[in-house]
Amino acid sequence: MAIITRLDRLLADRKMQLSELADKVDISLANLSNLKTGKVRAIRFSTLEKICEILECQPGDILEYSKEDDK
Repeated sequence: MAIITRLDRLLADRKMQLSELADKVDISLANLSNLKTGKVRAIRFSTLEKICEILECQPGDILEYSKEDDK
């Protein structure tokens, strides 16, 4: 199972830099960068809510589930 983040796509669509979003959400650039690259294991709902509010999107626009094939 894998959760894929689509934050980079949303930022590009809205012509917003990661640093600008970090300032608006009041989260460190390093933490937001880790979220963008999928290096985090968890996200607070309050943080997700702020991101969705600023980007005017739904959580499903940011996070995507992808079933990995069993080998």
